[in-house]
Amino acid sequence: MEEQVLLTEEQDGIVTLTLNRPKVMNCLNFELLHALKKQIDQLRFKPAVRVIIITAAGEKAFCAGADLKERATLTPIQVKEYIFTIRDLFATIENLNKPVIAAVNGIALGGGTELALASDIRIASTSASLGLTETRLAIIPGAGGTQRLPRLVGKGKAKELIFTGRRVAAVEALDIGLVNSICEPEALLDECHKMAAMICETGPVAIEQAKYAINYGLETDLNTGMAIESNAYWVCIPTQDRLEGLAAFKEKRKPVFKGE
Repeated sequence: MEEQVLLTEEQDGIVTLTLNRPKVMNCLNFELLHALKKQIDQLRFKPAVRVIIITAAGEKAFCAGADLKERATLTPIQVKEYIFTIRDLFATIENLNKPVIAAVNGIALGGGTELALASDIRIASTSASLGLTETRLAIIPGAGGTQRLPRLVGKGKAKELIFTGRRVAAVEALDIGLVNSICEPEALLDECHKMAAMICETGPVAIEQAKYAINYGLETDLNTGMAIESNAYWVCIPTQDRLEGLAAFKEKRKPVFKGE
C-alpha cells in the first residue's frame, strides 16, 4: 500500500499534522500540498479541535521546500499553478480560525520556512535550521516569505536573509525572533503539546477573535487596528463562555468553555 504523505493524529482537542515524506526531506509536491489543504479546510469546521500542530517525519528535516524533482517536470503554466496552490494554502493556514504551532524538527528551507512563517507560533529543535534560500536558485520566495519574514524579524534582517539565501541555526533564529522558543529534539513535540494544552484552557471564541484582531490589525494604522480590536471584543461579550469565565473566577474553579 502506498504510504500517506500526510499523517493526522487527534488527542484532547489537539490535531497533529505530520508531513510524511522523510526520504525527500518532506519537500512539498502537489500531492502533499493538496492533502494539507484538505485537512486544514476540514479542521476549520471542527469545534472540538482547538489547536493544530504541524511537524514532519524523520529527524533530519521539517521541510526542504518545493519538490525540485517534480518542479523539473512542470511546464511554466504548471509552475504558476504550484505557486498559486502553495500561496493559497499558507494563507489559509495563517487565517485559520484556530492557532497553528509549527514544530520545526529539522532543516526548513524555502517553502519549509514559509510554512513555519504562516503558522502562529514556531517552536524549533536545537538541531533545526531555517532559511529562505530561493535566490540561490535565481528565484524569490513565492509563498509569502518576502512579506511575512520582514513583519516578523524586521525589514533589514529579512533583506539580509533573503538576499544572501543563508540559513540560520536555531539559536540565531531565536535571537532574531524567527522562532518563539527552542528545545532539545526529543522534547520538541512535548513542548508543542504543552503550549497547545495551555491554549486549550482558554475561550475558543476569544482565541479566534484575538487571532483575527492581531492578523488584520497589524496590517493597518493604529486607529483602524483599535476599531478591529473593538469589534472583535464585541463578539465575545454575548457568549456563554464569557459568563462562564466570570462565574468560574467567582467560584474559584477552572472554567469549562464550550465555544458558545
